[in-house]
Amino acid sequence: MMKRFLLLILTLSFISASAQIEKELPAKPVPPKLVVDFTNTLADDQKAALEQKLVTFDDSTSTQVAVVLVETTGDRDIADYAVALGRAWGIGNKEFNNGVLLLIAKNDRKIWIATGYGLEGALPDIIAKNIIENEIKPNFKGNDFYRGLDEGTDAIIAATKGEYDAPVNYGRRRGSGKQGIPGIVVIIVVLIILSIFRRRGGGGGAGGLLFFPMGGIGHGGGSSSGSSGFGGFGGGSFGGGGAGGDW
Repeated sequence: MMKRFLLLILTLSFISASAQIEKELPAKPVPPKLVVDFTNTLADDQKAALEQKLVTFDDSTSTQVAVVLVETTGDRDIADYAVALGRAWGIGNKEFNNGVLLLIAKNDRKIWIATGYGLEGALPDIIAKNIIENEIKPNFKGNDFYRGLDEGTDAIIAATKGEYDAPVNYGRRRGSGKQGIPGIVVIIVVLIILSIFRRRGGGGGAGGLLFFPMGGIGHGGGSSSGSSGFGGFGGGSFGGGGAGGDW
């Protein structure tokens, strides 16, 4: 009986705290946006570039990555604030809970990446922490907020595709030493070599040349023209997964 009573008290306390923090959250943007800057840190063209990248990713995968900049989370821990904001806005698809919130509390100098239930496997806490440490913080320390958010969202997108390697490959800083040969270059070189061998060996049609559509390499083949706008958040939920840091 005592255990049930304590569980009831804890549940009621959690509901009360959740209701209170929701009153402190900023309203969902109208019209809906994936990049929301309440601090006026980003220029209009920077916000537009980030928005278009994230809208294109949402259109092609249904995974929603939102970037929100606030002045402060006040007395609230940024992790609790991020989870509450992700739930209140419904970031991600309701069926798959595949939302990610990159929250920046500028005056607090704090960063948090919150992940929806459905992405906790693809974007575990350790990967989220690596992205903050390798992509975001170094740029923020140099007051280059746009580049930090641009590289940070690139890394988040890569992680959801299983393509993020940190810190040796993807996590390296630009200009900070040797960089490996990009994978796309390797693919093209291999295809050229195979084409040469096929031509020498009298391979089939078109003189033995290997044909491949360039749109099939890279980021989705260009099926999205970038003209579509964000249709709105899908009602996803968050379970508390994520990682943070400060700069």
